[in-house]
Amino acid sequence: MPKINASTVAEHRVRQREALIRAAIDILVNEGAAAVSPAAVGARVGLARSSVYQYFDSSAALLATIVEEAFRRSNEALADAMADAADAVERVEAFFRESLRLGAEGAHRPAAALMNADLHAACKERMMELHREQVAPFRAAVREIGVPDPALTADLIAGMLHTALSAVDQGAPLDNVTERALELVRRCLFTTD
Repeated sequence: MPKINASTVAEHRVRQREALIRAAIDILVNEGAAAVSPAAVGARVGLARSSVYQYFDSSAALLATIVEEAFRRSNEALADAMADAADAVERVEAFFRESLRLGAEGAHRPAAALMNADLHAACKERMMELHREQVAPFRAAVREIGVPDPALTADLIAGMLHTALSAVDQGAPLDNVTERALELVRRCLFTTD
């Protein structure tokens, strides 16, 4: 009988599942999607492959769970950051700032690794759907500001966000990148035809 490391079996299962997800994300980011398997994930947390199958029945199920979890956690953080914004401009800034903070923590790495992986078409489509859901509040805030061509403006600001994330990944100080990028975002938002 396996040792239960929680006050209840249900709590133990939740902890085991979370440990498996963390291990799968670590393998994904460091070794690639092809390395994510029930055996590798189980070995990382000290469980037999057969025990991992109680939580995830395949490598595809592990990858699908990583997709859902990565976006869920980021979306919650972004929603919290935008919740206290007084207006649309503050919501855009909060989205941008929180996205960079999450990026500095590595929250974007699982999705980036999965985008470059040879995944089932349904999994890739689900990632795109989750990404659209993630940026919807940001895009709505840009529209609300009333800038010319709000869809293009939102895309251009998103491009700045990707460039800023890359700068942070390469070691640029988060605070410096954030403030400089937000200066540029404000110019985009307040420039008229």
